[in-house]
Amino acid sequence: MPDVIIPGPAGRLEGRYSPSEDPTAPIALILHAHPLGGGHMENPSVDMMYDVFRKRGFATLRFNFRGVGRSQGSYDQGLGELSDAATVLDWVQGYNQGARFCWVAGHSFGAWVGMQLLMRRPEIAGFISVAPPTNMYDFTFLAPCPASGIIVHGSADKIVPPEDVERVMSKVRVQKGIEITTEVVPDANHLFSEHLDVLEGHIETYLESRLPLVEKERSERTITGKR
Repeated sequence: MPDVIIPGPAGRLEGRYSPSEDPTAPIALILHAHPLGGGHMENPSVDMMYDVFRKRGFATLRFNFRGVGRSQGSYDQGLGELSDAATVLDWVQGYNQGARFCWVAGHSFGAWVGMQLLMRRPEIAGFISVAPPTNMYDFTFLAPCPASGIIVHGSADKIVPPEDVERVMSKVRVQKGIEITTEVVPDANHLFSEHLDVLEGHIETYLESRLPLVEKERSERTITGKR
């Protein structure tokens, strides 16, 4: 799991990359929580999601947004961070040009950035959003959501109340055949401090059921000549 330095829009970006031995392996990009709230690529939730994808054979990358750790630049209200994520995805795709598809996973602020990236990059076939901050940021850009994914939040989240997540996400439109799965972890807080294993279980269960469908959909598109 080598440390990497990636040229970013505001200077170098510090990351950690786990390549795959399979040249056609899918890519997973993991995004951390708010830079001004203690978010960084070593947060337990980020580390856990990184390991989940790595163990499944994905070419997996997590990184620090601008101004965090050894990444240069400074916090940019989400605009620069979205640009960081797009640049990092370009970088990892450059080393995995045969990748079958991509996934994006993020916690809180990282979930918001990840879902914006999803709207801009058709190669992203799925997402994992942990505690998306629906009471802090506008999610109406999901119009409609182009890929299936899972949203997991805690019932004891004091930062993003679960009822707010459910209210906002229930209004999100999706493309035909797309489904957003929602799971609530009882008694879990915003960081899933005492419930990281339960969070991991939900993610593992979802990937176990969803990834075969993604592979099937990709094969069908290849046969019919559709992108």
